[in-house]
Amino acid sequence: MMKRDEFVFHFESLAGRDPEQVAMSCAVPAVSGSRVLQAGFTLIELMITVAIIAILAAVALPAYTDYVLRGRLVEGTNALSALRAQMEQYYQDNRTYKDVGSFKSPCDDDKVPALKYFNVKCSNVDKTTYTLTASGTGMTAGATYIVDQQNTMTTTGLPTAWGAAPSKNQCWIMRRGETC
Repeated sequence: MMKRDEFVFHFESLAGRDPEQVAMSCAVPAVSGSRVLQAGFTLIELMITVAIIAILAAVALPAYTDYVLRGRLVEGTNALSALRAQMEQYYQDNRTYKDVGSFKSPCDDDKVPALKYFNVKCSNVDKTTYTLTASGTGMTAGATYIVDQQNTMTTTGLPTAWGAAPSKNQCWIMRRGETC
């Protein structure tokens, strides 16, 4: 081991030399019989880390998928609510849900909104009744929401990943396991 005075002398003798040579001469040689310190991770530490990440991903991925699906279901219910409001405004003006002369009902094919995750259609449109249906496509396939002129909301189908809709429900089910 170098003593303080030897170190100072050694340091002063390096002044004005090439930086690479200085770096090489300052390297501390390994002492025989001493333990060498290792940098990095052991295999077991790495395996534990990978196992923890796998467990977190196994829990987080299904939760995130449900979260995204719930966000997409809103598109269908919002479209039904908006179309229902338009139908009621049309009824207030014309006293019927059907076409009157040149005035077209919001349920005409060219007025029904085109959506990314749902297909919306009107059925049973006559003077005093109508039924609006939003059917899911893609990730929302299987989801089917219905509303009528009396604002009776029904879920007749849930997204495929959620299973079957409960029978005789009177609401729009927006979460896995939710009931009316």
